[in-house]
Amino acid sequence: MFDGVHLGHRALVAQLARGARAEKASAIAATFDPLPIQVLAPGAPASALSDVRDRIKLLRAAGTDAVVVFRFDDAFAKLSADEFVDRLRTAGDVRRIVVGPDFHFGHRAEGDVDTLRTRAAPEGFAVEVVRPVQIDGEIVSSTRIRNLLLAGEVERATRLLGRPYGVRGLVVHGAKRGRALGFPTINLALPRERLLPRDGIYAMWAEMGEGRFKAAASLGVRPTFGGGERVLEAYLLDFSGELYGEEVEVSFIRRLRDEMAFASPAELSTQIARDVEETKRALSRDLE
Repeated sequence: MFDGVHLGHRALVAQLARGARAEKASAIAATFDPLPIQVLAPGAPASALSDVRDRIKLLRAAGTDAVVVFRFDDAFAKLSADEFVDRLRTAGDVRRIVVGPDFHFGHRAEGDVDTLRTRAAPEGFAVEVVRPVQIDGEIVSSTRIRNLLLAGEVERATRLLGRPYGVRGLVVHGAKRGRALGFPTINLALPRERLLPRDGIYAMWAEMGEGRFKAAASLGVRPTFGGGERVLEAYLLDFSGELYGEEVEVSFIRRLRDEMAFASPAELSTQIARDVEETKRALSRDLE
């Protein structure tokens, strides 16, 4: 699926691209939209590490010449393993298919690497299996990255992704409590299928049309004000102006602390000032 396009995915794409260059061929990656779990288990907790726009951009940056996006729906999910290979073969003169060792495909994941190899020999294409990338003795995988994010370990997730984990959303109106505290924040409406890290206070980068800005952000239910819906709100350092309706991408750099309930707004304001200073230090180190 290439969800996240982590270091393991990028190693696979790099090998694909090297082989394509050697054979004077095109390196093509295939992914799905929506992700299969969103169709097969629509009530499952949010788990997506990327959206299709992210994946296309990241796969191109990793070395592919093009990206094919298969529309994943109930009909596509019912394709047999052979029918799925037939779909891949419609790309044209397919010379090599590069996959990971745990690659499964077709209805109920009935196909695997051996199934693919059975088709390969008589049809004139090769199958190449890329070994997983390991960091700290463990295989880099989307599941491992999700678990790190859910634990709030965003810096470790960054190592596996090869970049900070980011999400993109539209700026919407909020309760404007940050403004009253002296720290006006933006509230981001995020896609419901995107995985968010553990609640807490984060040092982040925020990027939009106006540029890239340091941000101290709160992800959670705002317990000082009685709790409620989970929201992501960010105070942008060195920025002033209105951003309502604008798309902003934020990257989680460091988790500073847990979300806490304070006895008064004044105490919260004092703590936010400390968080802003810690954010400056964290992001200054990120630039080194």
